Amino acid sequence: MHDGELILVTGALLAGGLIAGLLARGLRVPGLVLVLGLGMAIGSDGTGWIEFNDYVSARTVGIVGLALILFEGGMAAGFREIRPVLAPSVALAVFGTLLTAVVTGLAAAWLFDIDTVEGMLIGSIVAATDGAAVFAVLRGSTLRRRLARTLEAEAGLNDPVAVLLVLGFIEWIQRPDYGVLQMVGLFAQQLGIGLGVGVVAGGLAIWMLPRLRLASAGLYPVASLALAALSFGTADVLHGSGFLAVYLAGLAIGSTNSAATQTMATFHDGLAWLAQVTMFLVLGLLVFPSQLDDVWLKGTILAVVTTVIARPLATIIVGWPFRFSLAERVVLGWAGLRGAVPVVLATFPVIAGVPSSSSFFNIAFFAVVISTLLQGSTFEALAKRLGVTSDEAAIPAPLMEEGTIRRLGAEVVEFPVGPDDAVVGRRVRELGLPREALLNVIVRGVQAIPPRGSSVVEAGDRLHVLVRQEAAVEFRRQLRLWREGPLEEPRRRQAVPRGATVFTSRPWTEADGDPSRPRMVSSIEVVEQMRTRRDRPGAVVALVDGRFAVTGASVLIGSPRQLIDAARRRLRATEDEADRSWWREVVGSLTVI
Repeated sequence: MHDGELILVTGALLAGGLIAGLLARGLRVPGLVLVLGLGMAIGSDGTGWIEFNDYVSARTVGIVGLALILFEGGMAAGFREIRPVLAPSVALAVFGTLLTAVVTGLAAAWLFDIDTVEGMLIGSIVAATDGAAVFAVLRGSTLRRRLARTLEAEAGLNDPVAVLLVLGFIEWIQRPDYGVLQMVGLFAQQLGIGLGVGVVAGGLAIWMLPRLRLASAGLYPVASLALAALSFGTADVLHGSGFLAVYLAGLAIGSTNSAATQTMATFHDGLAWLAQVTMFLVLGLLVFPSQLDDVWLKGTILAVVTTVIARPLATIIVGWPFRFSLAERVVLGWAGLRGAVPVVLATFPVIAGVPSSSSFFNIAFFAVVISTLLQGSTFEALAKRLGVTSDEAAIPAPLMEEGTIRRLGAEVVEFPVGPDDAVVGRRVRELGLPREALLNVIVRGVQAIPPRGSSVVEAGDRLHVLVRQEAAVEFRRQLRLWREGPLEEPRRRQAVPRGATVFTSRPWTEADGDPSRPRMVSSIEVVEQMRTRRDRPGAVVALVDGRFAVTGASVLIGSPRQLIDAARRRLRATEDEADRSWWREVVGSLTVI
């Protein structure tokens, strides 16, 4: 093809993937199935528009796409989110995947009358769940948060395990002296190196991102993409698991409180979508319907065994020690969707020259289709029927449209409050927000709470803060204080004896400092910032001597009653709507004193 034709075909295929997704929503079937069908329709056995049978290129596309999906999955979760479910997630990823592979492998050996090791290779190919498919289902689900986070973490962690199983059994088939001990050594080497590289890359990201000052916001996704490539490539070159390393690096970025985190998350969300559509299109091109006649019945039976027996049995057994109810373990088993990962893994034995491996690829295709159609279309209904859903989204969507906010020169930062964070028990007015930042909403459980200065922050809250980009550096420092402390201790103001309050009013001068966050007012120490004016410099503060002050173009000092009367006089005298809103806010803040 000429360059223009190649670009035209690429655009047409992506547009076709979008249309397939829209049609899937109307037909209530998983969109990726239609994308896979689109690839088959335009491939060699379909219309013949695109001739493609290059397993090496398909594997390369699959590996790159899977790495991008795992990185985005880690970013979307963040380590703080999955830390409470890390133990069950790791157990399901390792022992659940292994048990699924064994049960499916034994069934495959019996169904296809092949050697047990070859059956185990087939079982390993179809054992892993697909991160992209699981993430897509969860984002439209109301599954209980603990179950959703467990599935999300497991989907990212079990891919490296499945890859190692496939590589190990390929070696076992090709080398008679290979066995269980060698496979255990392979696991230890690959997972150990992948873990080490992922931890180092993640630590570098946590240290670097809050300090990184790039010329444009658009460069931050380039930095995160570079980190993903470096973490995967380094681990792979060192003969470790690049998939584990890249997922851990994504977890680390998702845990940082950087003003650019949302920009990077949005970029990688789109990139992961592009990766999964590309993977399904390419893998659809590799499927030749004329070759499916010999395996369709047994392949369908094996897919049902994997979906209905092997995976649920594994989750029921492995999930028991972690206090999941039987209903929850059943849902964990049913939510293990197979997506592009088994088909990518099926290219490994083909490229390695394993005998009859082309049939393994066709068997994996049936596992993907059956799992995606059967589980993807019934998962939410089953979860509701078993009573393991809630009133909130399994993975909450952003409360605001990020793109619009960024175009206006601001970011929305979500701060999840941990039980040991310094902000727990503090009032909103004590958080030290800069004037260019505003706490929009406190999400507590299934409720959105409009914050007031007197609102107290609790563990488990999610604080959504709107911050101007020019205040990003100061705000990142404040986020670290919210997490680690120390925060300034609020000082108690003195009680003023009745009749001793003196009201004063004068212009604010440059020598008085910043009227938005004054430390002293007329040589009297400020002990509490009660309100901050957003449209121009100004504040309502409490003074150490028991009085209050309103700062701005002028300063008013007195008792709450005196300041309320003065604010009402200013309210009647001004026609400026911004001033009128401010004086109303002043009255409201002092009325509750």
